[in-house]
Amino acid sequence: MQNNNKKTFEAIVSKTKIYLAIIAILLILLCIQNIYFIIPSIIVYTLIILYTFWTNNKRKTELSKHIQELTINVDSVAKNTLINAPFPLVILETNGNIIWKSSKFVSEFANIDINNILVELAKEIKQELDNTKNKKSKSILKQVDIGKNKYKIHGEYIKNKFKDKRKQTEYVMILYFIDDTENIKLIKKYEDSKMCIGILKVDNYEEIMQRIDNEEKPQISAKIEKVIYDWTKETNGIMLKPERDTYVYVFEKEYLEEIKNNKFDILDEIKEIELSAALQITLSISVSDEGNTPYEKYKSALAGMDIVLGRGGDQAVVKENEKYNFFGGRAQEVEKRTKVKARIVAHALEELMHECNNIIVMGHANPDIDSIGAGLGVYRIAKNLQKEAYIVNDNYGNSIQSFIDVITKDENYNDVFIEKNEALSKINEETLLVIVDTNKRNLVELPELLQKTEKIVVIDHHRRSTDYIDNAILTFHEVYASSASELVTELIQYTEKEIELPQIEAEALYGGIMVDTKNFAFKTGVRTFEAAAYLRKCGVDILKVKKWFQIDLEGYNKIANIVKNAEMVKDTIGISIYEDIDKEASLICAKAADELLTISEVTASFVIGNLGDKVCISGRSVGDINVQVILEKLGGGGHITLAGAQVENMTCIEVKEELIKRINEYYEEISN
Repeated sequence: MQNNNKKTFEAIVSKTKIYLAIIAILLILLCIQNIYFIIPSIIVYTLIILYTFWTNNKRKTELSKHIQELTINVDSVAKNTLINAPFPLVILETNGNIIWKSSKFVSEFANIDINNILVELAKEIKQELDNTKNKKSKSILKQVDIGKNKYKIHGEYIKNKFKDKRKQTEYVMILYFIDDTENIKLIKKYEDSKMCIGILKVDNYEEIMQRIDNEEKPQISAKIEKVIYDWTKETNGIMLKPERDTYVYVFEKEYLEEIKNNKFDILDEIKEIELSAALQITLSISVSDEGNTPYEKYKSALAGMDIVLGRGGDQAVVKENEKYNFFGGRAQEVEKRTKVKARIVAHALEELMHECNNIIVMGHANPDIDSIGAGLGVYRIAKNLQKEAYIVNDNYGNSIQSFIDVITKDENYNDVFIEKNEALSKINEETLLVIVDTNKRNLVELPELLQKTEKIVVIDHHRRSTDYIDNAILTFHEVYASSASELVTELIQYTEKEIELPQIEAEALYGGIMVDTKNFAFKTGVRTFEAAAYLRKCGVDILKVKKWFQIDLEGYNKIANIVKNAEMVKDTIGISIYEDIDKEASLICAKAADELLTISEVTASFVIGNLGDKVCISGRSVGDINVQVILEKLGGGGHITLAGAQVENMTCIEVKEELIKRINEYYEEISN
């Protein structure tokens, strides 16, 4: 108020000075015209100045008195408003000392031990004020639960001039407690009433209907529908059936948390339906609440379904806050007997190759024989169409050194393998980029190539992750397949123009299948052996392929020590650490994990290795334990029986502790 008083008076004085200046100029002009007016003008101007000072002083006195009276009245009103505030109000120090409480505060918290709550609240605010970087802001805003109600706290603070005995800075705060309980309930009610859309799909519906008797088909179909419709009744949802094996599920968001807490128990209920054929019914579910319209939520659920099916089915995914949460996924992938899709993809791939200028094939970083073999298979399809084709191979590890030594001696492949800079110079908008043995953007050999063309094809057998390549114009993604080499071998068999596969390429494809199946022991189906038989007809020398992957004595001793130092977790899970810093730790760990599975009581194995800048984990299972679900929690992925992960900024011991924690979580989830 004093500042306003000063500004008002200064404004008056400034205007008076202008008037005095004007009068002085007029008197000077008058004196110039007639010198006899000089003395009268001085007298008159002096009287005017004296009068001006007298009136200004009088105005200043009256203004000050008026402002003082106004200030007293405002202070009185403010104090009365503070004391009689309609909401609880308290003044306290950050050391917990309560200076004053309003009557509303006392009555509001009469049945609550509010003093202890205030002490804890003051400590919390004090810590926040000490750590805050914005010292200019003097406001406080918090939300606390007191009793059964939720309060929004607004306040202001100033530094206390007197420090406590510990000479720490304390603050004096005035806090207003606004009951926000009803508002929060309304917001929650509004959020809970929002629509969620789910899609349910019977994974193996067509195969089941093909393999059961005609009279059993309507019974099985009715049983499936009964399980699904009974499940939706629990959430008052609406179920629509646009296709024979697909259902659209609409429900309110308030039931979503209950569904997640029950771990989508319908996944287990559907498996209890008994069939005469040696099959098990499995279900895939995708739920989303993201989007402003029902159509946007449906599209989001469709995208989630693509991921679920790409992970092998028999699981559910919920997309919330732009994140995917997965449930289930403990059953083995079901092999599809029909090769219709392989034939369609083979013809579509040939059409795309005809339309492009050149083809670049790319696998995952640090490629293995499956990646290289699949790449060579795609290369051969392109060359069979008289197309210019290349394989990106910027680096490779010792795991395929023997094969690289053989193929580099063949002059026919001198210009096939290209490095990073050459690949970037050859790719353009008319280039067809074929990705093999991975579907993750961040795992490809050269991620920059994905931005250079929109013509992308993906051929992969790994379970789909959330960062998969989603803009591919053609995808051949079958998680039941043993390897990318198996998928490419099928494509070669179904091309319109018959392909004569060179022996070295056939052996590379065979090696890819052999390594990924651990000599045909894991993840093999009828189609795996059919692909291997076709390659054998192409002149594969099995003994030569096996020699490519023989390990030397030093490497064998490393693996033996890793197995020797393994410890058991949950009675059947072997965990070991390869502590030496080794760029080839991933390969050593993978072979050691395979070796651990040969021990009778081991059903799953994890080997942790030190790459120097990262820690790698190789996981293997005989099928009883889903190593992919466990390692996904550590940023990895793979299959039920084979998975891996790489972790940064942690030691091997820390990774081991985190891995055991995730294993325990896995067991808790399956027990519930």
